Amino acid sequence: MTGWQTLFYKEVLRFWKVGFQTVAAPVLTAVLYLLIFGHVLEDKVKVYDTIGYTAFLVPGLVMMSVLQNAFANSSSSLIQSKIMGSLVFVLLTPLSHWSWFVAYVGSSVVRGVLVGFGVFLVTVGFTGVHLVAPLWIIVFAVLGAALLGTLGVIAGLWAEKFDQMAAFQNFLIMPMTFLSGVFYSIHSLPSFWQTVSHLNPFFYMIDGFRYGFFGISDISPWTSLAIVGTALVVVSAIAVHLLRTGYKIRN
Repeated sequence: MTGWQTLFYKEVLRFWKVGFQTVAAPVLTAVLYLLIFGHVLEDKVKVYDTIGYTAFLVPGLVMMSVLQNAFANSSSSLIQSKIMGSLVFVLLTPLSHWSWFVAYVGSSVVRGVLVGFGVFLVTVGFTGVHLVAPLWIIVFAVLGAALLGTLGVIAGLWAEKFDQMAAFQNFLIMPMTFLSGVFYSIHSLPSFWQTVSHLNPFFYMIDGFRYGFFGISDISPWTSLAIVGTALVVVSAIAVHLLRTGYKIRN
């Protein structure tokens, strides 16, 4: 294997060796969300005319799991390596910043998509969701996981302590994820909050992903694709620059 492939393999093994925690636990969490919200609100909330609320929840929960776990993979790997001092062994290798970027983001995509697929397999039995446009599902899952994996790289480089990483996740990633339309359609919100939702890039990832299941979305999937793609390019440029300059990892 080449350098980046070896680092990628190492990062995949890192989360796979504790798969009960990194894969099974997020799947269980998503199933609990589905059981609780679906049971309580199935007969009380109607999002689309032909789609029940529980079925509406499934794509949102799948994508939420993809995003959160992709971020957690790269960010936790970097912060743990920095604090434990093992990052120096990667720094000693002649790997370019592009190798770092591809390995960390690529492994995050693998974990995010793997968890999302697990959530889908478990939750689809409750609703019998059909896939209208599978290509859109794949595109938004990969782009969303790559975007959050890249954000995880930036957070992992920036944070110097675990509480800083927790603050980044609790005050940025979690609110943007939960306020992106996972549990509701933005058309049910007042006009002001609809405008605010359109400023959240996570909304476009989940809305485009949901389109692949139902063929229905709050906005055009092409618009969502353009916004998510642009956000990925911008965030990737920042992450690559930080890796190239050795931000907070090279003295």
